[in-house]
Amino acid sequence: MQIAAAVVNEKSAPFVIDTLELTAPRPDELVVRVVASGMCQTDLHGRDGYFASPYPAVYGHEGAGVVHAVGAAVRDFAPGDHVVMSYPWCGDCANCRAEHTNHCLAGRKLKMGGTRYDGSTLLSKDGAPVYSAFFQQSSFGTFALTQARWAVKVRKDAPLEQFGPLACSGQTGAGAVLNVMRPHPGDSLAIFGVGAVGLSAVMAAKIAGCDPIVAVDVHEHRLALAQELGATCTIDYKSYPDVVATIRNLTGSGVRYAADTSAVPAVLRQAIESLMPGGSCVLLGSAPKGTDASFEMPFLQQGRSVRGVVQGDSVPKEFIPKLVDLVVAGKFPIERMIKFYDFADINLAAQESSSGKTIKPVLRMPI
Repeated sequence: MQIAAAVVNEKSAPFVIDTLELTAPRPDELVVRVVASGMCQTDLHGRDGYFASPYPAVYGHEGAGVVHAVGAAVRDFAPGDHVVMSYPWCGDCANCRAEHTNHCLAGRKLKMGGTRYDGSTLLSKDGAPVYSAFFQQSSFGTFALTQARWAVKVRKDAPLEQFGPLACSGQTGAGAVLNVMRPHPGDSLAIFGVGAVGLSAVMAAKIAGCDPIVAVDVHEHRLALAQELGATCTIDYKSYPDVVATIRNLTGSGVRYAADTSAVPAVLRQAIESLMPGGSCVLLGSAPKGTDASFEMPFLQQGRSVRGVVQGDSVPKEFIPKLVDLVVAGKFPIERMIKFYDFADINLAAQESSSGKTIKPVLRMPI
């Protein structure tokens, strides 16, 4: 079937909306009419060659939409179902068998390889392949194809166009708090970088009863929104460059938990150094291959820990519906960080996301 999709023809080139051919679904696949797709820094990293993915390519991995068609073996979905398309996993590796699908050993190939796992492509132009299958969906298009096991059915009495970001930034930030840190009420938490991932962590921290919740950023509008969404203290990095000392002055001994969403080595070190003895820091940001970070080893010997978190350690079919329920209940107001753009304005969305002007761009697809 013919679809409209945003194509990147070479490294760091602009998105160009073009007419492409989407292949028919296999027995275990769904065709989804994309209603809206969030834009994440990971999409822009793909555009800019971070992952050595082939071009021309179609990105997008925060797609929400309505099931258009199902493969012959699909039983859990039907046309008309509302779905969020989440991250892919192989199901066969040691981590998948241990139910750590977010750490699938084939995950990088499935997410960034540009094809299905077997090397087949989903999209073409005049018979030539267009590499897609980004996170096995490539949702920067009017229709997308994904496997049924990676799609999540969501309730129909809720604002579907808001839910694409739950597939990545929402479940990454919220999952880091609720699934990994699992704080007790009154535990302290500092979040370095309050973009979409960081604000999701702020909202989850409020749900968990953390206190204080410290938000650190360089953008005043992000800090203001973080405070409205639950941060009890905000630190403007431009005014208080010695963030560690500022956090220690606020808390006395440092924070129990810290999260770095920036993937900037110096910021990660500050997040680690803001911990109290026995505290834990998680890295949520995505850095290019070869990026190194350092820290003082004796500092970690006081029981502090550092770990990376991918996709919030979530099981999407369980966690995303919980987040949807929280959105509907007004406890996870994701709409506060969203700015909608027409699909035709995708390059403007990318520009305003990169500049920090927009926290979470969401592209509305033409009907």
